[in-house]
Amino acid sequence: MIRSFFIICSGADRELLGTCSQGEQNKYAGIGATIFFTALMAFLAAGYALYTVFDSVWAAIPFGLVWGLLIFNLDRYIVSTMRKRDHFGKELLQASPRIVLAVIIAVVISKPLELKIFEKEINQVLLERKNDLTLANQEQIAQQYNPAIAEKQAEIAGLKQEIADKEAATDALYNTYIAEAEGREGTLLVGKGPVYAEKREKHDASLAELADLRETNTAKITAIESEIATLESGYAQAVEGSQSVIDGFDGLMARIDALGELPWFPSFFIFLLFLSIETAPILVKLMTPKGPYDMKLEDEETTVSAWVKQKVDQRFKLADTDRLLNERIYGEIADEEAVYAYKKEKAEQLLRLQADKFHELQSRHL
Repeated sequence: MIRSFFIICSGADRELLGTCSQGEQNKYAGIGATIFFTALMAFLAAGYALYTVFDSVWAAIPFGLVWGLLIFNLDRYIVSTMRKRDHFGKELLQASPRIVLAVIIAVVISKPLELKIFEKEINQVLLERKNDLTLANQEQIAQQYNPAIAEKQAEIAGLKQEIADKEAATDALYNTYIAEAEGREGTLLVGKGPVYAEKREKHDASLAELADLRETNTAKITAIESEIATLESGYAQAVEGSQSVIDGFDGLMARIDALGELPWFPSFFIFLLFLSIETAPILVKLMTPKGPYDMKLEDEETTVSAWVKQKVDQRFKLADTDRLLNERIYGEIADEEAVYAYKKEKAEQLLRLQADKFHELQSRHL
């Protein structure tokens, strides 16, 4: 039962193969098993590849099944149409398109398996990239907000400096009238005289101005700080909004690119593994020696070919012979006097009838 199934997979003529030995049947059962398991591996690999893209089992299974059937049908067709010609070069040339296709398929199919095998290493590479992207993204967004924030902070610093300058001027006036009262400066008279009162008056006026300035600038600073808070909130929202894009930077292309940063040696051998699997049916057919089944199949095919060629040749010969006979027969007839005289007599009768008929018609019109 299993051997019959694998013989069907090999694409061999079961009726013709049934006339061969058990060993010959086992050989083609092995070729069919190679074709079947190659298609099975193609189904699993293609299904997983699509699963990594869409993250859906229901989308991966149908596509993997179609891909596996495609590879199965292609391998079965190529192996069944390959003929043992006792010339390896011609057989290899016949199989070369499938070998080229096998290389392409091996590259496509081996990548998903490599992504799964080196998943932890790829995740580490992607994490480092995400961190770099996060820092670069924060810096890029900061370039949009930092100038405005720095400008607002400079305004606050200017307002605070204005208050500090006024405080320094007020303190200087305070020290001036105190020194006047103690007799250390000014008139050098101890006591609260007219000069002291004048200087005290200037200090009190400056102190009142300082209070008004503090109130005004404090309100301005509060408003500017509110604007800075709004800018910082916008910056945080922009960073948070773009971070989701960076967190999702782990698609198929990103993982394949990250795989390229890992050592090539393990990936190369996985590729060779799949290449050997993909080319296995062709290689098995190429390496298999010419056996009784191949000879019987060649005998049947050449028999039909020779029979068709013979029928075509007979048709042409028959047509040529018939043409020569016709030429000879009609040539001999043309040379016979009796046939000539008979045809001349009939032609004369026809001419007389035509003349009589013409005369009759002319007479009616007169």
